[in-house]
Amino acid sequence: MKELNETSVKEALSHVNDPDLGRDLVSLNMIDNIVIQGKKVSFNLVLTTPACPMRNQMREECVAAIRQHFGDEVEVEVNLTAQVKAAASDKTALTGVKNVILVASGKGGVGKSTVAANLAVALAKSGARTGLLDADFYGPSIPMMFQLGQQQIMGAEKDGKTMMLPVVRYDVQLMSVGFMMDPSKALVWRGPMVSSALKQLAAETAWDRVDYLVVDLPPGTGDVQLTIAQSLPVSGAVIVSTPQQVALADVIRAVEMFQAPEIHIPILGFVENMAYFTPAELPDNKYYIFGKNGCRNLATRMGIPFLGEIPLVQSITEGGDAGEPVALREDTAEGRAFHQLAGEVAKQLAMR
Repeated sequence: MKELNETSVKEALSHVNDPDLGRDLVSLNMIDNIVIQGKKVSFNLVLTTPACPMRNQMREECVAAIRQHFGDEVEVEVNLTAQVKAAASDKTALTGVKNVILVASGKGGVGKSTVAANLAVALAKSGARTGLLDADFYGPSIPMMFQLGQQQIMGAEKDGKTMMLPVVRYDVQLMSVGFMMDPSKALVWRGPMVSSALKQLAAETAWDRVDYLVVDLPPGTGDVQLTIAQSLPVSGAVIVSTPQQVALADVIRAVEMFQAPEIHIPILGFVENMAYFTPAELPDNKYYIFGKNGCRNLATRMGIPFLGEIPLVQSITEGGDAGEPVALREDTAEGRAFHQLAGEVAKQLAMR
């Protein structure tokens, strides 16, 4: 058997690649804290995100590489840890936040807020520190989706400034204008007032070491979207659509807005919501009532990643109405769909 030492262990692990980044784990500094005790080797595999969809595959490949080099009698312990990196940006960083993810749609009614809420919950359940900013001032739905109404927002002094403390639910740090509004009354504000209030809401919330801040944008491509895109240090945007052609036409406009030279925000990918209908009594059946693969095909044509399909099932609607996002239940098909989406979003960020 070859001699077990830190150098030889790193040599063995240098033959294992991160499947997304295409480089070996050692050169990516993803191997840490190697400990050797007799014929036992333990080390940390430091992932770029807790939501990494390939984490189990990489762990198995690490074990196989060690045994191939040193023999099957070697005991291998791989501890999965994660260190989410902050995205580079030319804008002023948002205090306490590493990555800002915009969830957008070209038009209303495609389930953007449902996707944003469940994406945030799935990221939090993966172990990432997650926040959710409800930027849909005219239709704030996040309070209802988390079983919260009006809240008494507490303040705290930070660096000589009074900051708002986010409301925490399901391990997600939440901030929404809906916490401070009477839900029975409409918000009658002009665009500049909304834009100013949104910047204040984002910058004056005391986010606590957030790896991913998911921002639920209002639908469309107007002033609010432009303000957020131009003022926040955005890591990337996720665009939600349904399969119909009328919805996809608005997706193209949303892409053009984010890719405009004065904005230039990376598109992390498309999500096709209400992709197919699956009745509860026939869980293996899929009925493509709004058309099939419309968003997937558009992603291919535009050279943009396709992040996944979300089914049209009653439990997603019921979960939103009851304040219990379905991403809380990983043992269901719809819950798994959102966890797979979270993994894909995290992967796209890590690759950038």
